[in-house]
Amino acid sequence: MSSQIKNICCIGAGYVGGPTMAVFADKCPFLTINVVDLNEERIKAWNSDDLNKLPVFEPGLDVIIEKCRNKNLFFSTEVEKYISLADIVFISVNTPTKTKGIGAGKASDLKWVEACARQVAKYSSGYTIVVEKSTLPVKTAEVIKTILEASPKNQEKASFDVLSNPEFLAEGSAINDLENPDRVLIGGENPIAISLLSEVYKNWVPEKKILHTNIWSSELAKLTANAFLAQRVSSINSISAICEATGADVREVSRAIGSDTRIGPKFLDSGPGFGGSCFKKDILNLVYLCQYFGLPEVANFWEGVVILNEWHQHRISKLIVKKLFGTISSKKIAILGFAFKANTNDTRESAAITICKDLIEEGALLLIHDPKVNPTQIAKDLGIDENKNNLMKSKNPNSPDGEWSFTDSIVNALNGADAAIVLTEWEEYGKLDWGELSKLMRRPSWIFDARSTLSPKKLKEAGLNYWRIGDGS
Repeated sequence: MSSQIKNICCIGAGYVGGPTMAVFADKCPFLTINVVDLNEERIKAWNSDDLNKLPVFEPGLDVIIEKCRNKNLFFSTEVEKYISLADIVFISVNTPTKTKGIGAGKASDLKWVEACARQVAKYSSGYTIVVEKSTLPVKTAEVIKTILEASPKNQEKASFDVLSNPEFLAEGSAINDLENPDRVLIGGENPIAISLLSEVYKNWVPEKKILHTNIWSSELAKLTANAFLAQRVSSINSISAICEATGADVREVSRAIGSDTRIGPKFLDSGPGFGGSCFKKDILNLVYLCQYFGLPEVANFWEGVVILNEWHQHRISKLIVKKLFGTISSKKIAILGFAFKANTNDTRESAAITICKDLIEEGALLLIHDPKVNPTQIAKDLGIDENKNNLMKSKNPNSPDGEWSFTDSIVNALNGADAAIVLTEWEEYGKLDWGELSKLMRRPSWIFDARSTLSPKKLKEAGLNYWRIGDGS
């Protein structure tokens, strides 16, 4: 049945749409796949000859792009054209949290999804399967279906089916997650449409891993998966605070409870708090749904996961200030890592944003290093322009305001620094020679390891003061 599907259009060339369609193209060379986006700069980056300039960094993605691009995988701004040619249209656009109006701060803003649905209704021809790929609240499919059915049909009498096919990708391992998924979830009402999409996936995914549900269960499953994962992060981070207060070690606690087959070891690594595009947004969306359907106790339960995550990040900021004699005004602090996790350039909801803002507010001079995040993105996230002057060797001592600067050199970041904070678990940070680097820092020097990536023994031998998350020793 897969032969009935020849052309796929994905609306949205971001962190989900780009990698997902790249793997589709690689595994299904008989399909023609067009990824469309109105952002001309983003499309230009996807088409760049320099694969280091792709807008999304994922290990292995560049290899697939080089193999498939301009063969059966194309990136374009011609949204209308490729919708009209498509047998399947994936909606993979951003669904940010609303900032104002009903549900502000919790509900998803579906304006881009609605805009996509109207474009599909206007420009598609014949029979088209419309697939929700973005993470969406329950009942969004009903909205899409209503828009499609209400719009005037074109001369070819267009008809539609709506499916939910949520992504379950972890940034940093997205290509492997796509190539070897734990499951593929397809929710819908029409078994023929479900079968057609399933046949595409069967080209590389075992049939037993392709799950069929009704469309509402599929939408809710995505929110629930992210909520459960985020809950585990907040849970173990809450335990890390207890460990520091009591003399226990959160790594030993994690190993002990993770050995229980009912619990398992995944997502039990304590860190600076969860980030990324999904966890916070999806939990708050779940909170809003619970409030909407009159379930305040359930809403309070899930909102507590987000509240603890935010508390935990501010806890780390306060601890740093306390360790540095109660003041960090005019002190130089190296920030090692700004992405929300390793092997991605995504900074959305990164713990580094909150912690850096706290430190700048206290008057610190931050030297920020990250191997994949650019300073333009950091400035946007912090809402503060970069001070590019002399890597902030000095500052007006009478000014209460902190500052930040970006550097691609770890040596420059640590030169004269009072402290360094590891906020992203980049592999290179675990290989640093602290015996030599410690000589560059101003004594007494502190290393704050929020990712447990460094060797306590080597840091102690280098004469550095060391704090590791969840270490009560």
